[in-house]
Amino acid sequence: MQGVIIAILATLCAVLAFRQIGVEQSIRAGVKQLRQRRESGSTARIDMAMPSHPAEELLAAVNRLSEAHAVEKMEFRKQEQALRRQIANVSHDLRTPLTSISGYIQLLQNENLTDEERQEYLAVIESRAKTLGTLIGTFYDLSRIESGDYPLVMEQVDLAPLLRRLLAESWSDFADANVVVDADLQDDAPLVQADEKAVLRIFSNLLGNASRHAVGCLRVCLTVEGSAVLTTFSNPAGNLTEEDAAHVFERSYTADKMRSGQNTGLGLAIVKALAERMGHAVYATLDKGMFTVGVRWSTADLR
Repeated sequence: MQGVIIAILATLCAVLAFRQIGVEQSIRAGVKQLRQRRESGSTARIDMAMPSHPAEELLAAVNRLSEAHAVEKMEFRKQEQALRRQIANVSHDLRTPLTSISGYIQLLQNENLTDEERQEYLAVIESRAKTLGTLIGTFYDLSRIESGDYPLVMEQVDLAPLLRRLLAESWSDFADANVVVDADLQDDAPLVQADEKAVLRIFSNLLGNASRHAVGCLRVCLTVEGSAVLTTFSNPAGNLTEEDAAHVFERSYTADKMRSGQNTGLGLAIVKALAERMGHAVYATLDKGMFTVGVRWSTADLR
């Protein structure tokens, strides 16, 4: 009997020793794979047989950390590329009025200018300087909104009167652009939880964007859909593509057809940032040449 016990113990020791050797070999193989991945930049999972439950858990944890690191690295690259595009856009937008100001200052140095020419050039410089100030203010406001450093006073807001007032104030702008405005605003729409000044800026930006890009007509609607109030701004835009519609809210989007003259291209980015800060949503669609930008205002009490 004693001999049998000794034989069993010897067998168990041999098995444990074999398992220990297997674990050590697997760990060495794992270290080798990690070294190869680091040298090659690969993000492949470490895949090997682990003859023990704790070792398998360790391997799973290593793979999870590796996958999380790969995701963070990819996101960092995306943010870095977006930042570079943004810096390029800011440089372009600021350089345009600065170049104009510099050119007209050189023209003013001509001693043979008439008083009328001098006044004309000074007026252009003043206009470009105001444009430059507006650009800087817009960039600053957007950065504050996105960072959460933009004060909002949430209250119950009736959208229809605000939109109707802004439509009346901007009527001459659309008339000058030969754009006919068709407004359909539902008066009995429920109130929404929002900051009134932010709502006014959203509507002003949307109307300003439409006055610059609309061709022929603009349809503005305020309707109720379920538990939401929808405000939509639709106009023909045959020069846009579905890709444009998918990116119009991005501050780094640089399609030439979405940027012209003194337009910074940031108006819709501010619309999106403000709406989302207040708990609402924006969208843009292109259907048979009709471009629509909309805001879906939730009527839920967000306080």
